[in-house]
Amino acid sequence: MSYNKILELLGDKADYLLNHNSTKVSKDLLHLPGPSYIDTVFSQTNRNPQVIGSMQQMVNTGRLAGSGFFSILPVDQGIEHTAGASFAPNPIYFDPENIVKLAIEGGCNAVASTFGVLASVSRKYAHKIPFIVKLNHNELMTYPNKFDQIMYGTVEEAWNLGAKAVGATIYFGSEESNRQLIEVAEAFERAHELGMVTILWCYTRNSSFKKDGVDYHTAADLTGQANHLGVTIQADIIKQKLPTCNGGFKDLKFAKTHDKVYSELSSDHPIDLTRYQVVNNYMGRFGLINSGGASSGASDLAEAIFTAVVNKRAGGMGLISGRKAFQRPMKEGVELLNSIQDVYLAKEIDIA
Repeated sequence: MSYNKILELLGDKADYLLNHNSTKVSKDLLHLPGPSYIDTVFSQTNRNPQVIGSMQQMVNTGRLAGSGFFSILPVDQGIEHTAGASFAPNPIYFDPENIVKLAIEGGCNAVASTFGVLASVSRKYAHKIPFIVKLNHNELMTYPNKFDQIMYGTVEEAWNLGAKAVGATIYFGSEESNRQLIEVAEAFERAHELGMVTILWCYTRNSSFKKDGVDYHTAADLTGQANHLGVTIQADIIKQKLPTCNGGFKDLKFAKTHDKVYSELSSDHPIDLTRYQVVNNYMGRFGLINSGGASSGASDLAEAIFTAVVNKRAGGMGLISGRKAFQRPMKEGVELLNSIQDVYLAKEIDIA
């Protein structure tokens, strides 16, 4: 996709996003993604050479190889949202092989999915594209529905099927979050011992996080703190929803915050809100990838480009987009993934 096409898709938001100068947290304070990120940032950590090698393999795969940015296809929605709801729009993805094919043909750095999906085709594909095994999931078969993350297998199982990374979700703010925090921290420690990269889905979840018509699940201050907890348990990459508001701690009147979080460290601009998420990833020492969100049809491409531009200019490391890609014909899914990648390849789009 050309830069002019990106401008066209951004429409009246193009100037707002592409000419924004972030004056809140200077880009000079950040550890930014790039070709030298592993050598200059990631290799300074306590991660062993096997973990560094796995991260290097992921960075060097797909259309973004060598750039330091990530484009990941995540397809765990068969459990998280039910297989019928996820794959009925495009039934070929009931077959796990097509999930992996989409990631490869779409030029992704890696494919993230369930134990079952990746194990079913591991001997054919684990050496062709890095596998990320999602260790835990919510499930919708309990009646009435509840929201919890349950371990579906072990880190050793993920390693045995050839995974280069493991992923897990913590619902910060939920009643079950303390147990999830312990489980995931222990799993990530073991994954590092076995040489695998760790990726945390850092989500907030509590019905009380909605107030007066505002949904603070995607507030920059709440999601930023979730990120900070994620890097505390040594997640190598944080997956987070794009922030849409701020002031959750103030308006919900819980936890602790500081006025400077809102006046000096962020603004209402989406790039500044997202930069606050990066700031909480130890100033970008560990990468932020934002999620692509649900498929909404014709507007998917424009929404994906918007998210990619915001993430890149904020100092993020990439995008992890699933439903927007697999809930359409494979050719169109490949084109959408490539379009996201083109944002990260565009030299005209730089850090704000």
